[in-house]
Amino acid sequence: MCEFLSCVKTKDKNGTDKYYFLTHDLIHNTPRGEIIQKKYPGQGELVGHAAIRECFELRSNEGENWECDDFSTPDNFPSIIVKAIKRGEFRGFGEPKGLLSAAPYKAYQEATAAADKAYQEAMAAPYKAYQEAKAAADKAWQEATAAADKAWQEATAAADKAWQEAKAAADKAWQEATAAVFWDLFANPENRAEAWR
Repeated sequence: MCEFLSCVKTKDKNGTDKYYFLTHDLIHNTPRGEIIQKKYPGQGELVGHAAIRECFELRSNEGENWECDDFSTPDNFPSIIVKAIKRGEFRGFGEPKGLLSAAPYKAYQEATAAADKAYQEAMAAPYKAYQEAKAAADKAWQEATAAADKAWQEATAAADKAWQEAKAAADKAWQEATAAVFWDLFANPENRAEAWR
């Protein structure tokens, strides 16, 4: 995942640095942006180098990937990106620390804390219901597995017993049949070995 803020840096014909980057407007209000949203659905992917190259039809070996997540000073960014930040063109891409002064940042943190608390409260009941449903499904699965295992044990035991009984009966019938043939032949003295006549 690329850092916010990412761009691809190239050189124009005159050797001047040129920066390609995505803005909220490019992603949400252009046909190319719709394609990018479908191809790169994750927030981190959406503002990454691959999405930038796709949007501006840049080859993978064209230019260099550039990124910076230190917003403590505008000096960390090229002037074109500083202007885009000041115009609010990255709204929705993140809330980087360093852009707000102390008091507004504290207000932001308080609002975020309130929003987080509201989120946790809103999610508590559905999450509890999810855990209960999952526990019930797990229990039902365990019970079904135990019942199936028991049925399998009983079925294999019955099949084994039937097999053993059938084998014993077949063995007995085979022994009786072979013994009858042997002894019937032996009953005729002409069939006996010389010593047994």
